[in-house]
Amino acid sequence: MGIFCSVIKFENLQDLRRLCHWGPIIALGVIAICSTMAMIDSVLWYWPLHTTGGSVNFIMLINWTVMILYNYFNAMFAGPGFVPRGWKPEKSQDSMYLQYCKVCQAYKAPRSHHCRKCNRCVMKMDHHCPWINNCCGHQNHASFTLFLLLAPLGCTHAAFIFVMTMYTQLYNRLSFGWNTVKIDMSAARRDPPPIVPFGLAAFAATLFALGLALGTTIAVGMLFFIQIKIILRNKTSIESWIEEKAKDRIQYYQLDEVFIFPYDMGSKWKNFKQVFTWSGVPEGDGLEWPIREGCDQYSLTIEQLKQKADKRVRSVRYKVIEDYNGACCPLNRGVRTFFTSPCTEEPRIRLQKGEFILATRGLRYWLYGDKILDDSFIEGTSRVRGWFPRNCVEKCPCDGDSDPAPEGEKKNR
Repeated sequence: MGIFCSVIKFENLQDLRRLCHWGPIIALGVIAICSTMAMIDSVLWYWPLHTTGGSVNFIMLINWTVMILYNYFNAMFAGPGFVPRGWKPEKSQDSMYLQYCKVCQAYKAPRSHHCRKCNRCVMKMDHHCPWINNCCGHQNHASFTLFLLLAPLGCTHAAFIFVMTMYTQLYNRLSFGWNTVKIDMSAARRDPPPIVPFGLAAFAATLFALGLALGTTIAVGMLFFIQIKIILRNKTSIESWIEEKAKDRIQYYQLDEVFIFPYDMGSKWKNFKQVFTWSGVPEGDGLEWPIREGCDQYSLTIEQLKQKADKRVRSVRYKVIEDYNGACCPLNRGVRTFFTSPCTEEPRIRLQKGEFILATRGLRYWLYGDKILDDSFIEGTSRVRGWFPRNCVEKCPCDGDSDPAPEGEKKNR
């Protein structure tokens, strides 16, 4: 109860407007349909008042719904945690290692990034999720991940109930040779008959709910595995891209250095405990972080400044090798690309073979960047920005004709 009261505060009530968005409307609609139909069908299939199994089944359904909604609203209304406006490091000399946000009028604390949707600098920002209409970051990372875990588990339970309800209700109505199957149908043949009649409309509604439950199980389950891998490495999707560009910078300039990610504690259990705690409150204040031995508190921010100063690593150039129609979840780009489509409102861009892309960040199977609309690789030319599949482009060679760095720059460095 104490945790619940800490989430729903008076100042949070203004955030109720977050519900007026297509993401929460669809997410809550799926939860409502699957939960309601599962409870109705459980009454038809396994009467909860006559047997212990039926009672346990019904209580579990209610429990799934409560836990899913609790973590969902916690992730939405508790929020990721924002860097205080006007924030600056305690030691003034440390500000030279940090970027300054003109919108928030504050320095960006380590691991924080500015979100254009929230219009604030988010602590340990992973991404802006349209399904909760909020960012996933320091304070709500645990709740968001638990929601991604509980939703597939609850939908799997609901899907099982849908299948058993349709089977048992159709057993005495249609003859498909099922009489030879020895299954205890006592739940379907009970007296008195079920309260809710199972007609054509009920069958269609159950079939529709089954499709939603299976789709949610697959899609949200994939997102859960992505998030748990990130948590066990103590990284965010943005930091993974920064690390990738750091290795590219070192390789390009043939530097005698190795980039070590400073926040990976070297143990999956230690990384896990930084997000999931018994109190429900993540470790740390979101402004300063424990670092591994041999690293500095500002190791990652210094690397970001290096990349920002270096135009070549700020964006990596790719050449389009296969056409892409701009679909949100393309069926022709592979199963993994289909199910790992970024959960964001940012657009997808159409690509044609032979075009060039400047990628600024990305995921394992997707990249985000600008499509250059002319052949000049000049900074400031008109571009189209959005996401595109990684497997329809290839990285341009560093020493090729299309490289933006002036000739001889690599040798001079």
